Amino acid sequence: MFLIVGLGNPTKQYEKTRHNIGFDVMDALADKYNISISENKHKALCGKGVIEGMKVVLAKPQTYMNLSGESVAELVNYYKLDPESELIVVFDDISLEPGNIRIRKKGSAGGHNGIKNIIAMTGTQNFMRIKVGVGEKPKGWDLADYVLGHFSTEDRAKVEEAIGHAMDATVLMMQGEVDKAMNDYNSKNK
Repeated sequence: MFLIVGLGNPTKQYEKTRHNIGFDVMDALADKYNISISENKHKALCGKGVIEGMKVVLAKPQTYMNLSGESVAELVNYYKLDPESELIVVFDDISLEPGNIRIRKKGSAGGHNGIKNIIAMTGTQNFMRIKVGVGEKPKGWDLADYVLGHFSTEDRAKVEEAIGHAMDATVLMMQGEVDKAMNDYNSKNK
């Protein structure tokens, strides 16, 4: 079984913001594979289903971004999963342009507070992740204001394409093809 977690913030005011791109990818996976992400448990909205023959739990932590690890650790423990091989986390990255994704097998938090909390709560930074580009904050902007803001129409179109790539990469990663996913999608970045 795989736990696929999309990071974001709960409540309507954060829908479709840059910081909620992980939620957008979970919603797209749920739509494509007919999984209902509606069960509220382990501090997350969860849905169980099957993607390409593999059992999954899709999760959208409801703890707000900076405490995402509380939910992820509860889910990992409840399902008795190995975060180093059965966890995939999808989240926003300001160092990537909108439309680009980057896949990693493991790594540091890179300044992302949601990832920082997941590392702290699970006790490992060795989990697979998909970073979805939201673009660099403009000079003079507050970072929180930027990531909690909405995409331009042009950038949203690029992000929709990136969501599709993130979904395809997720399937490859679940199939044990992380290197292929990295080769296929990291190289698309400009």
